[in-house]
Amino acid sequence: MIIRRLLAVWAAKGAGWLCKKMGRQGVTWAGKIALKIDPHILEELSAQVREKTFTVCGTNGKTTTNNMLCAALEAEGKKVVCNHTGSNMLNGVAAAYALAAGLNGRLDADYACIEVDEASTRHVFPRIHPDYMILTNLFRDQLDRYGEIDITMNILKEMMKKVPGMRVIVNGDDALSAFLAMSSGNSYVSYGISKPVMENKTNEIREGRFCKQCGERLVYRFYHYSQLGDYVCPNCGFHRPSHDFDAENVTVGDQLSFYVKGRHITANYKGFYNVYNILAAYAGVCMAGFSGEHFNDMLKKFNPENGRMEQFRIGGTSVILNLAKNPAGFNQNISAVFQDPSPKDLVITINDNAQDGTDISWLWDVDFDRLGEESVKSVVVSGIRCQDMRLRLKYVDIQSELEPDVEKAIRSRLKGHTGNLYVLVNYTALYSTHNILKKIQGEKA
Repeated sequence: MIIRRLLAVWAAKGAGWLCKKMGRQGVTWAGKIALKIDPHILEELSAQVREKTFTVCGTNGKTTTNNMLCAALEAEGKKVVCNHTGSNMLNGVAAAYALAAGLNGRLDADYACIEVDEASTRHVFPRIHPDYMILTNLFRDQLDRYGEIDITMNILKEMMKKVPGMRVIVNGDDALSAFLAMSSGNSYVSYGISKPVMENKTNEIREGRFCKQCGERLVYRFYHYSQLGDYVCPNCGFHRPSHDFDAENVTVGDQLSFYVKGRHITANYKGFYNVYNILAAYAGVCMAGFSGEHFNDMLKKFNPENGRMEQFRIGGTSVILNLAKNPAGFNQNISAVFQDPSPKDLVITINDNAQDGTDISWLWDVDFDRLGEESVKSVVVSGIRCQDMRLRLKYVDIQSELEPDVEKAIRSRLKGHTGNLYVLVNYTALYSTHNILKKIQGEKA
């Protein structure tokens, strides 16, 4: 078994190196090869984590939360294995452990921070036996792959019951996530925002409108966004739990700021949704037994990579790349864009590859009419389904330019425009667009 593990680790490292040389991520292939050589490599390496294993699940915010928690634990002087790239299915998780192992086939890690695709928990949880699961939220996502939310919830509940010792760190402002945590039988702590922060002016689709306990329509005192807010069932009494980690005095603008358990947290990020990501990571590091005294220092250094509000400077243009892959995420992206009141250009790229979900009807549930605001000076639509995106904008009377080639679309906004470019992409366009921006940035350096 030791020889198989050695061969698997070496082969994974070789595959990862080769793919990077070819300009590809290579993570999934590295994991696939490792599992082919040693089908038990994940069980063997995960058992070598000295302290605790965290998993992060949920529709939106997994990668940012997971990477932030990893950085917070590293700021405490700990060694952490983490699937930083967001490759969150079985092969990607296996790759994270195999690539982190030494050439001796052993893992030198105090903690593991592993983002896991909800449907893939069936394959991952029984192998790594996590100590904690952070549950960020549950929104409708890729209907042709996941189906309705109930299917995802059933999968998660099944797997949570199979790891009864796992403690859940749940976003209590999401009625769906809170119900899942409460009904799973696992112990849990809750995080969230107990007071309204800003007026919710959107007409978002609200997934958790009905009580999962009795079916009655939930009554909301206020919404933060989508179905996140302060809810109660008038029939059975199901309600938002009191938060163990409650963000207070939240301010949103060019900088995010809030207090939690008396600690003042600040971060130079846009997007109200990032308050939840930061709060989840803070709850995680505290549950690991740390006071969080280094958390703000970590946030100052933390750079959200992999297209999560990733910043580039190309010539005289500021460029922000962000992932937008479902209605809730896209609406929050649009809100983040408008936290910047200055003139701006947008490139929107929509693909329909298998990993994106081939059903793109979700575009009609996004509040694209908000892009008609005066500060948006131009919109370019790109990607495989650029025609569908252009049609969607036409129905809300927003003019857009059509350029299927993503690189040409980006280059067209870098000269003679506002100098302020936002690039919003769905899943399979993310890595290639990141590489395009890196290449153009290198040309201009």
